[in-house]
Amino acid sequence: MRLLATLLVILTNLAALPLMAQEEVDQTQTPRPVVSVIVARQSLPQPDFVGPIAARIAVDLGFPMIGTVAERPARLGDRVAKGDVLARLDPEELTARLRAAEAGVSVAEANASSARDARDRAETLKARGVETQVTLDNATRALAAAEAALTQAQAQRAQAEDLLGLATLSAPQDGIVTATYADQGDTLAAGDPVVQVSGLTQREMLIDLSEADAMRLDPGALFDVRLIAEPSITSVATLDRIEPVAAQSTRTRRAHLALIEPPDAFRIGTLARARPQGDGQSAIALPEAAILDDKVWRVSRGAGGATAQLTPVTVAGSLMGYAVITNGISEGDEVITRGIHSLQDGQPVGERIPE
Repeated sequence: MRLLATLLVILTNLAALPLMAQEEVDQTQTPRPVVSVIVARQSLPQPDFVGPIAARIAVDLGFPMIGTVAERPARLGDRVAKGDVLARLDPEELTARLRAAEAGVSVAEANASSARDARDRAETLKARGVETQVTLDNATRALAAAEAALTQAQAQRAQAEDLLGLATLSAPQDGIVTATYADQGDTLAAGDPVVQVSGLTQREMLIDLSEADAMRLDPGALFDVRLIAEPSITSVATLDRIEPVAAQSTRTRRAHLALIEPPDAFRIGTLARARPQGDGQSAIALPEAAILDDKVWRVSRGAGGATAQLTPVTVAGSLMGYAVITNGISEGDEVITRGIHSLQDGQPVGERIPE
C-alpha cells in the first residue's frame, strides 16, 4: 500500500509539471508596465545668475620704459581725478639722459655755427676769385652735415624730455583704483602694468553662462538685477555681449550686462543677482534621468500592443534637472523615464504609469 501511494504522488507531480511550466512562460511574456511621460512643450524656468558689478571701462596703466618705481601714491580703492599722480619712476637715469642730450645739442649748435661761418667765408673768397668752386662745395656739404647733426641732437633731447615726463604716471580719467601690480622699489620692463583705473560713469554686471544658457539669450535681452546684500535695491540691465571664447576650466562664457542708470549702491565689486525678464522660452524638456547616451525610449502603441523604441534625440542643454530637446521627439510622444537601462529595442511594454 505504501509503494502504491508513493507512485500516485509521483504521477500527480509529473502531470502538473507542464501546467507549471506553461504558467512560468506566460508570466515571463507578460509585458511590464512602464513609468513614462507624455511629451509637451513647456515654459522653461528662468535661472538666476550671480556676479560682481564692474566698470565697463577699466585701463591697466604702466610706463613705456624700463625703470624702478620711486613711489606709488595710488592705493587700492582710492578715488582719483583726471591728472592725479598715480606713480613715479626713479628719475635719476632719465635726468642724466636729458642732460647728455642737452650737451649734444650744444655741441651740434657750435659745429653748425662753425660750418656756417666757413661756408660764408668760402662764398666771399669765391666771389673775389681767391677760392675755387670745389672749396665752396665742400663747405656747403659740411654745413648741411652739421645742420643734420643738430636736428638729430634736438630730436634726441625732445625724446629725453618726453621720457622724463612719462616717468610720472597720471590718471587719464576720473575713476577708482581697482588693482595694483607694482610697489615702490620694483623694477619694471617697458609696458609692465602698475595700477588699474576703472571709470565710474558706466557700470556693468559680469555673469558666467553655460552653453545652453548662452544659446537661449539674445543680445539686448533685459534682466532684472538686485543686490544680494540688499535685495530691495534693484536696477535693469541689458545683455551687451557674450565673450566668444569659453573658459578652459569651467567651459562657461562670460557675459556683460550693461546696467541702465543704476543706483549709487551698485558699487564696483558688490555682488548682485540677475534674472532674465519674461516667462522664459517654450521648449520640450524631459527629466535628465530619461536620457541614455543622447537617446530616449519612446513607446509606440497600436492595436497589436506597445513596444519600446530607442530613439536618438538632440539635447541642447540642461536646466534645473531637465534636458532641453530640440529634435527627435514631438509633442504627444510617450517617453519612458524609469528603468531605461534594462530595456531592449522593440521590447513589448505594458500599460503606462504616470510619473
